[in-house]
Amino acid sequence: MTDPGTRATAVASAPQSGEREVRRGTRNGMVGLAGAAVNGLLGFVLTVVIVRGLGPAGSGAMFTAIGVVAIMGVLCCAGADTALVWALPRRTPGRHGDAARLLPVALAPTLLFTVAVAGAGVAAAGALAPVLFDPGTTEGPGLLRLAFAGLPFVVAMTVLLAAVRAVRPVAALVAVQYVLVPAARPALVLAALAAGAGVTVAFGGWLAPVALAVLVCAALLVRPLALTSPETLRPVREDWRTLWGFALPRAASATIDASSMWLTVLLTAALAGQAEAGVIGAVGRYALAGLLIMQGLRVAVAPQLSRLLGQGRTAEAAAVYRRITGWIIALSWPGYLLLAVFAPGFLRLFGTEFTAGAAAMVVLAGAMMVNSGTGIVQTLLLMSGSSGRHLIAAATGLLLNVGLAVLLIPPHGALGAALAWTAGIVVENVIATVAARRVVGEPLLTRAVLSAALVAGTATAVLAGAGAAVAGRGVAGLFLTLGVAVLLAGALLLHPGVRRRVRATAPTLLGRGPR
Repeated sequence: MTDPGTRATAVASAPQSGEREVRRGTRNGMVGLAGAAVNGLLGFVLTVVIVRGLGPAGSGAMFTAIGVVAIMGVLCCAGADTALVWALPRRTPGRHGDAARLLPVALAPTLLFTVAVAGAGVAAAGALAPVLFDPGTTEGPGLLRLAFAGLPFVVAMTVLLAAVRAVRPVAALVAVQYVLVPAARPALVLAALAAGAGVTVAFGGWLAPVALAVLVCAALLVRPLALTSPETLRPVREDWRTLWGFALPRAASATIDASSMWLTVLLTAALAGQAEAGVIGAVGRYALAGLLIMQGLRVAVAPQLSRLLGQGRTAEAAAVYRRITGWIIALSWPGYLLLAVFAPGFLRLFGTEFTAGAAAMVVLAGAMMVNSGTGIVQTLLLMSGSSGRHLIAAATGLLLNVGLAVLLIPPHGALGAALAWTAGIVVENVIATVAARRVVGEPLLTRAVLSAALVAGTATAVLAGAGAAVAGRGVAGLFLTLGVAVLLAGALLLHPGVRRRVRATAPTLLGRGPR
């Protein structure tokens, strides 16, 4: 017979364990969020450098080359990066563990495949350039050759970053992916443009930090995976079956997810011209900037979700999901509402020629509110091992996006591209949310999540509406609204009740709450 005291202790420890997991997810999320903020700022600086230095046509050409790297890089990774994030937390690290065996299983096939693709791409660059670039773009073949030549380094960095994400503290990933690479890129691109170089050399500056990131990631993995011991790197047959059984369905959906913006840019370039591609590229940069918040939180908690779901602790995994999703909505929705209301002002910062994308910005801001409103639901679905279900959601969204793009881009340019992209985003997220709810078996949408959406949306809409009414939707209205928002935030922090809540919350975020 079970001792009553033991049973009571077990019952009491379950909610305590769940609260510890939520606190842990929140702490990691805050680190990821800080990294996302830095990454977002540096990404904005990079975009300004590109569009100001190259103009709509030149920036469209560079965005097209970046899009080729983004799409082909994810395709060549073949889902191995996400598979490592899913599988490594369920393995034992160190010299006597079985985690390191997965690294060559993930890395060797992807690099061999990438080298073959890169060789073919370099050889075919002359034939592909007229398809992707405007007639008369003399640097098109050179851009494509450089893009394909750098592809093996991009794939190696992506796979190694996934391993770092799974076995090292989240700060290590943030330092490389969100600080080192994004900080180096605008500096090198600006140096190239200041020296009078063209698009190809500037694109080389964008690629160069990848090689450094590969070396840093390899160094970060030596200790946790015991890479100096050859026996730890000898996989068995089951390792190949485990990793690639997850990775192959993920390969297609990862390509769709990561290339959504760049696919839109490439379709726009092919169907409406390089200038329209430059506009949708600038608009897309703004739209995706808000997702850096979600990305920062996602990368921080994905290994934790995989571990919890692998142990059958679905209630705790759902609790972590709900907490993180509430943070994503509270931090992302105000930004997207400001993007929608002050679209002309935001785009004016890139130059007057980009303000033609204001309507496209409004449409995409709404799509990204749906995307961020579902939170890390796609990560939850993937970390449950359901890469096949995720593929169904992503493929459905892609088909809708491409089908509508072919119809809408020729007559409407950047606006048509935004409408098609929006339809794909909304449908993909709805399907993924339904699938995750069925797989996890726990409620994902709660009163707390809805409250976060209501408060964030209402407060920002009122403030932005007032700012636009007073000073218009341009730069003046934007800065007036931001100034009032900063003043209101400062006033709130001066309130004793708000300060007490901040002091009460800080120990939880730092892990010093009740055990």
